[in-house]
Amino acid sequence: MFNPLEHDGMPVENQIRPWRELNVEPYDKNSIHPYSRSRIILMNGIEVESILFSHQFARHTDNPDIKRKLALSRRIEAQQQKAINWLSPGDETPLETTIGYEQVAIDLTAWLARNEPDPYIKQTFEFGLLEDFDHLYRYANLYELIAGKRAEELTRDLTEIMPGRPTAVEHRNPVDDVRRHYDRHTVDPLSRLHVLTLVAGEQQTMNFYMNHGPDFMEPIARGLYLEIAEIEEQHVTQYESLLDPLESWFEQLVHHEYNECYLYHSFFEEETDDRLKRLWELHLDMELGQLQVACEMLRTYNGIDAEEILPPALPQPTRFQENKEYVRGVLASQIDLRADGADYVPVADLPPGHRSLDYMERVNDGWVPTEEVIDDARRDGGEYRRELLGEHPVPSLRSPAHV
Repeated sequence: MFNPLEHDGMPVENQIRPWRELNVEPYDKNSIHPYSRSRIILMNGIEVESILFSHQFARHTDNPDIKRKLALSRRIEAQQQKAINWLSPGDETPLETTIGYEQVAIDLTAWLARNEPDPYIKQTFEFGLLEDFDHLYRYANLYELIAGKRAEELTRDLTEIMPGRPTAVEHRNPVDDVRRHYDRHTVDPLSRLHVLTLVAGEQQTMNFYMNHGPDFMEPIARGLYLEIAEIEEQHVTQYESLLDPLESWFEQLVHHEYNECYLYHSFFEEETDDRLKRLWELHLDMELGQLQVACEMLRTYNGIDAEEILPPALPQPTRFQENKEYVRGVLASQIDLRADGADYVPVADLPPGHRSLDYMERVNDGWVPTEEVIDDARRDGGEYRRELLGEHPVPSLRSPAHV
């Protein structure tokens, strides 16, 4: 049992690192284990979220002492983000990185859903899972179309590649992306960590697609990123709305630091790459020191001891593992679910003219890039799938050869 509050960690004043230490040697994209890449992608997103949150906090306080403490911690987080993100090699194309992002989204979301104690949060995770699962299928077909390569070279056989809830029907009126938030007083600590993690991961994906979509020359690639980037924005809205907005800035800061301790500890335990394992261990030691500062600020400015809002030990760790059978079960049982306000209902229960049906019709008017990429792939020799456990569990989504 590991309790971060019982460890002082590295003092924050000792955490600034030189450029040479941050300009790390990139990994070999051809030999790195897909889940080591997944941990790098996720922890980059976690650090970016911590930095953005700290900037927002600083903009909402006029206390110079708070601003100074946030500035120091934020600068350290920025260095941690560089040490992680600079592991990515220059010969890994944005589309290859994208396929890594979607593998993260699938296997992280599936793991969190499988272990989520709150039924409503679990349902929300499963709802988003089927959408990210479809995104991997669309990007994998684009990869074969424009690069002549197969996504399995990157994902290996850890994650299946086939249709999920078709992206064309994922587009919703923004009202239907807002969920009910948990109660900060009664939420299971694991649920809070799960939501914080997924918000950061989806936010990083949204940012990446928004910024790299225009990098492509091919119109179909630009269109595909354009469409899926909008769904990622929907996902950020969906997951962030699960957070309790009544937590104070100081409580949120503590939970951010605690979540980083939790994830670095989780990944240090399961990492198979010795160099990455040392990095996760170093960053855990640094986050423990940053957590101490956040807890002291919570005590000073809110009069709350961290022990009052944190569990006595880290919950069960987050893992990257295969989830093929679990994903297939969700596909078979939930493919027809749609959002209606904060609830999930069968698509047949949506009345004609429902706001999200109207929204979907409007954005899909005349051209749907996520459908065109599959049409192009079929004309180019056949769509790409990686169905490792047999034919698709949803008859209507089986390949034309199997229908």
